[in-house]
Amino acid sequence: MSQAAEAATPSLLYSGHNRISTQALTSLAKAAAAESLGVPAHDVRAEWSDDDGLLALSLVTPIKIPGLTAVLRDPERVAVFGGSIWERAVSAKSDILTKVTELSGARLSRVDIRISGAHVTERGRVR
Repeated sequence: MSQAAEAATPSLLYSGHNRISTQALTSLAKAAAAESLGVPAHDVRAEWSDDDGLLALSLVTPIKIPGLTAVLRDPERVAVFGGSIWERAVSAKSDILTKVTELSGARLSRVDIRISGAHVTERGRVR
């Protein structure tokens, strides 16, 4: 291959670097948590910390739940929403870690979730 042809062929490796701001990572984490827990992203608080060179994500968020009278009438409503609050929070940790890692490329060590309240709704969770 000639030098001109080699110069015209795009390289698979590019010099320089890419950085994702803390604000962008925080917005991504809030959106991932909001989607997983069925709440608006503006209700989610996210903080980052260093965990031996990896990122640890701490979230404080409400969670969407069925109305209690609806659950009394039909206990299966809990299953429609994805299980108990505990089960959904545990499942959301994995979801959020996977989404943030895939979309940002950042290496997370863990996701901690503190449920701060409930958004009561009559409709079930759509998947």
